[in-house]
Amino acid sequence: MAVDPVGQRVLAGLAQQVDSVTEEEVGLAAAPVEGVEQTAGLLDAFERFRELAERLDGGVVHAGRSEVFGRRGLAHERSVPVGTVDTMQLGIHYANFTHPDWQHQLTERLTETARIADQGGVAQFTVMDHWFQMEVLGGPSEPMLEGYTTLGYLAAVTERLRLSLLVTGVTYRHPGLLAKTVTTLDVLSGGRAMLGIGAAWYEREHLGLGVPFPPLKERFERLEETLQIVRQLWSGDQTPYAGTHYQLAEPVNVPPPLQTPPPIMIGGSGERKTLRLVAQYADACNLFGESPDAIRHKLEVLRGHCEQVGTDYEALEKTMIFRGDPTQDPDAFLAVMETYATLGISMITMTPPGDDPVAWATDMSERVVPRLSEI
Repeated sequence: MAVDPVGQRVLAGLAQQVDSVTEEEVGLAAAPVEGVEQTAGLLDAFERFRELAERLDGGVVHAGRSEVFGRRGLAHERSVPVGTVDTMQLGIHYANFTHPDWQHQLTERLTETARIADQGGVAQFTVMDHWFQMEVLGGPSEPMLEGYTTLGYLAAVTERLRLSLLVTGVTYRHPGLLAKTVTTLDVLSGGRAMLGIGAAWYEREHLGLGVPFPPLKERFERLEETLQIVRQLWSGDQTPYAGTHYQLAEPVNVPPPLQTPPPIMIGGSGERKTLRLVAQYADACNLFGESPDAIRHKLEVLRGHCEQVGTDYEALEKTMIFRGDPTQDPDAFLAVMETYATLGISMITMTPPGDDPVAWATDMSERVVPRLSEI
């Protein structure tokens, strides 16, 4: 499979972000990252990055498709998205808006890519939660749309795709307002919203636009409180919430979401904290694209956390980020997917490579997605 240059830059940027974390923060938890995929030829690079991320116990996020899910998680007492190897699925992550003539074609290109994905059997469509484009994709001078406004627009031009940010940064919105925002998306999309959430990492955009950016330890404390708050609001419980960082005197959420409630995905490979948060609060995990042996180990760790907190491991959807361009060699790609499917992975997320996401989405929908769903 060919390696896309966009993915190369994103991976390099992620490693740069990990290296920039201070020694005092190592071992607490890592920041979320987005836009990473994998190809077999880059496993060594991912292993080096995984070792760094492991020290930070970090996180990434994403989601699955509404109409094929619906098993009840024991610890959550609610419907959760469940993927199976019988319905392995594709998620498209639209991380880059810098395509030829973006000044005039940005909206049309985004719209057409999403519509093709929607009609072509793609399960999920995500965008980033950033105000500035990531530096590895050009930084603040490159185009970047606000995430939830973009998802609201996409809800109106699609019918089936699950819609999410990959991922919501906990510093970007107060948790009560975040719950309301995702509820609104869920209502207006007909029950297709997903909350993907992480601890945020892009300090430059916070400083640039005057948004507080607490230390990593505090961001993860806020992340856990936010997970508690959104679940409470979506349950209809109006008991005042009193946490260390957030206090809600009247947690009312009317109308409620159409999903009961929208699923939550927390991703990443951190064994101590991230996977524990998945087991305790989430409906799905999203792992870094690593070797099958590494993925098998991470899922075993997740199973252990589920046993400790009383969550049904089998009810959690297991997904991963993946790098490369399957359209260059669909047979090789599908062979790799069969290996991951045997481990329980039911969705992979990929960023369109190159300058034409419309053509790539069309090719994937016609030549790859139908065969992927048969694995």
